[in-house]
Amino acid sequence: MPKSLPNRPLRPATLLARGGTMRSNHDETAEALFLTSGFVYDSAEQAEATFAGTATHYQYSRFGNPTVAMLEQRLALLEGAEACRMTATGMAAVHAAMLSHLKAGDRVVASRALFGSCHWIVSTLLPRYGIESVFVDGGDLAQWERALAAPTAMVLLETPSNPMLDLVDLPAVAALAHKAGAVVVVDNVFATPLLQKPLTLGADVVVYSCTKHMDGQGRVLGGAVLGSKTWVDEVLQPFIRNTGPSLSPFNAWVILKGLETLALRVNAMCASAAAIADFLAGRPEVARALYPFRADHPQQALARAQMTGGGTVVTFELAGGKDAAFRFCNALRLVDVSNNLGDSKSLVTHPATTTHMRIGAEERARLGITDGTIRLSVGLEDVADLIEDLTEALEAAGGAVARAAE
Repeated sequence: MPKSLPNRPLRPATLLARGGTMRSNHDETAEALFLTSGFVYDSAEQAEATFAGTATHYQYSRFGNPTVAMLEQRLALLEGAEACRMTATGMAAVHAAMLSHLKAGDRVVASRALFGSCHWIVSTLLPRYGIESVFVDGGDLAQWERALAAPTAMVLLETPSNPMLDLVDLPAVAALAHKAGAVVVVDNVFATPLLQKPLTLGADVVVYSCTKHMDGQGRVLGGAVLGSKTWVDEVLQPFIRNTGPSLSPFNAWVILKGLETLALRVNAMCASAAAIADFLAGRPEVARALYPFRADHPQQALARAQMTGGGTVVTFELAGGKDAAFRFCNALRLVDVSNNLGDSKSLVTHPATTTHMRIGAEERARLGITDGTIRLSVGLEDVADLIEDLTEALEAAGGAVARAAE
């Protein structure tokens, strides 16, 4: 018989390496990769009982797979959730969490500061199905109070937000949402399960793009939805089973291996991000630098109350607008231009022309996303090398800044 984990609380780094591991009869050290679409039965009677739900047996990898199940259990243990279901991408996780729960006539209240595709689901897709959508400024509790004065089916928010690192007071908003009858869904990608535990702060459901820090090495796509066993089994699982946004066993295996080093990577990236935020804040080309744990972040106290670290992303604004931003991006030699984040390689994004292009100029202005805004996802390179690369790029952008000031 394979050994079970100790019957005592285990710390995150241990869970990341060993949580949810299920060894086959071959007693392999690494998690087994079950590359199979289907499964066979001992008899027709066993197949019937499996489909009837009176016997436990894998049926089809769209419904469940041993490798995927290991990842689901590991993430549930890490998050402190009763259950988890994996999806093919982070956006599939958001979509499944919302559409599995909602129906025509329902009402959704969402923080305005959402990733572009999440914003599109709330602003464009849900109304097509007769679901009312209401946006609020996430940091304004008075707006939440007004919006949640009416019965509401779901609240969607991300904190810290992409890309401006705005915070939402989770306990306060969750209390208001629950009074309105809403399920609270939190996109926790920027914080990771290591830096913030939304379920302990009042959230009901947590969603992730596992593409980010969990794989964190630019290899595969994946998503996760976590919540209570009742909600996952009765609401989410039928939707996933019948609509098919399933995660491939191979991608699940890659993410499992990525989780083993998640704590090491996130801690190192947070330390570098904090140092780079301090560096950027002192540069004349930078109009403002945003990092949740810096003293000048407008919601620093809330960030420190809800998070154990400031995260791996720094957002800053160049005074010279788009011209300066493009000069800066094009001058980088170590840091890559990419719309991904949470990677072991440092990446920069110009949100106004990429991730948040389609929400429109007016909505970007409301979110504080200017043409000079840059989102920097800090990786695992030596922080001194990164600062040297950023220095050279800022100097290259200086000409655009000077012209803008004239």
